[in-house]
This record gives sequence, structure tokens and C-alpha cells, in this order.
Amino acid sequence: MSADIRSEMEHPLVTPELLAELETLINQGLEKLNRPLAHVDITLVDEAEIQRLNREYRKIDAVTDVLSFALEEGEEEPAYLRGEGLPELLGDIIICVPRAQVQAEEYGHGFRRELGYLAIHGLLHLLGYDHNNPEEQEKMRQQEEALLGAAWGRD
Repeated sequence: MSADIRSEMEHPLVTPELLAELETLINQGLEKLNRPLAHVDITLVDEAEIQRLNREYRKIDAVTDVLSFALEEGEEEPAYLRGEGLPELLGDIIICVPRAQVQAEEYGHGFRRELGYLAIHGLLHLLGYDHNNPEEQEKMRQQEEALLGAAWGRD
């Protein structure tokens, strides 16, 4: 299991320590979700970049907080999983750092927690979770909180 995390922008709250904590959070989440060989890439971007991606891939010309791009969407057993011991490449998660900061303030918790929440939210989307109806939304929210855990709290 692994998560590669990189920032394409400089931001005073995005420190090497925070990136390492985020990597640990995702790796622990993958373990709890029984995905021992899973790999995910996370990129932290600014508003212009996430708006460009949102426009290009979702045809929505607006800033959003997180985008997930699954590598094998809709396939029961991806071709690369047929060999034992090969990594399960889940896809990419793109997080908008300025949007995360605004949302942290709006929701009354810390930037660290919001960034962790968005990473977990994106991970669950890669694994097929969604929030298109109340039942799906409740299931996803419960899983998000379980994976975010007490360690990430409300700081």
C-alpha cells in the first residue's frame, strides 16, 4: 500500500510534516479498507488548476475542493490485478488547498482536518463510494469519519 503526495503550489500551511501525516492517514485508510497493495497519487493544487481540471473532465467551469480520477472505473477485476503481488493502482486525487482552507474556516475546524477529510473523501470515491442519494451519502460519511479517526479530530 502506498500513497504518493505532492504539492504543486507553495502554501504556508502545507509543510513536509503535514504531507507525511497525510500519507500516513491514507496508508492507514487503505489498510483498514483491506487494500494492502493499493496505490493512490494525491496532488495539492491551487484554484486555477482545479478549475481547469473540473472544466476539462467534468464540464463544470468552477472551483471545487477535491476531484478523484479512478484508473479502472466500473471494472470488477482490473487487468493489472490478475497477477499476484501486483499493485492495485486506484487513481488520482486532486485537492484544492485554498478551497480546503476556506472550508476549514466555514466548518469551524482546522486546515489539517479538512485536508485529511478531503483526501479520505477522494479515496472513497476511487473505491466506488458516492453520495448521490441519502443512503449512499450516509454510508460514505460513516466511512469517512471511521477512516479519519480520532487522531485527526477537529483541529
